[in-house]
Amino acid sequence: MRALRKHPLTYLTLVAVAFFSAFPVYWSVIVASHDNAALAEMPPPLLPGGNFLANVSRVFDTTPFALALVNSFVVAGTITVSVTFFSTLAGFAFAKLRFRGRNALLLLTVVTMMVPTQLGIIPLYMLMIKLEWTGKLYAVIVPALVNAFGVFFMTQYLSRALPTELLEAGRIDGCGTWRLFRHIVVPAARPAAAVLGMLTFMTAWNDYFWPLVVLTPDDPTVQVALSQLASGYVRDFTLGLTGTAVATLPLVLIFVLLGKQIIGGIMQGAVKG
Repeated sequence: MRALRKHPLTYLTLVAVAFFSAFPVYWSVIVASHDNAALAEMPPPLLPGGNFLANVSRVFDTTPFALALVNSFVVAGTITVSVTFFSTLAGFAFAKLRFRGRNALLLLTVVTMMVPTQLGIIPLYMLMIKLEWTGKLYAVIVPALVNAFGVFFMTQYLSRALPTELLEAGRIDGCGTWRLFRHIVVPAARPAAAVLGMLTFMTAWNDYFWPLVVLTPDDPTVQVALSQLASGYVRDFTLGLTGTAVATLPLVLIFVLLGKQIIGGIMQGAVKG
């Protein structure tokens, strides 16, 4: 209460930002619990209705939404684990190991972030055809197993959060590079890895363009399935927003789980400091 009296404008701003950020999610749930006719009412409904389960059933009956959820879990989960692991490994190498061409390789990695993704769609699709991966999840997973942002992000974090003296002490105790990575680098990188994991999972889960190009309508990911719900001559907004609400739940759960890891890592570092 004392902090509220001292900085009322700050807390009012935070409340306003939280409200405007959460309202679209709340409105999606409200629409998903009504029928399509309720959207034309004036004033529009602001309280949940009783049609949510019926609308969810329609979503799963209209498109292969259960398969789409499984596919997205497989794709996003595999990409998240791979990007987090390889980015931490590469970040450790760029931040703390000394080898010839290190700065040039890091610069080349950063430069690739400036290339628009759309420029590589055609050659990448031609490669998928030669590998006979079109219509398969491999075509979505393999090109995203490592990304330049993750490498750069972990390099910047480990260069500050990982003391060189700690690594030297580990080498004196007889640790090799791989053992240093497992027992020293990974615990130190946990907060940043949790952030990177969240961002990677959300990006892979929300990816639409490349899965639309390379996968078939009968074996889609969540975003492609949502586009199928929104198609048609007469759009059923209730159906589309119901699918959106269902597709958002995994992201909320992942954010809550990894958010605890981030807070725990920050608090642990504060106590040690």
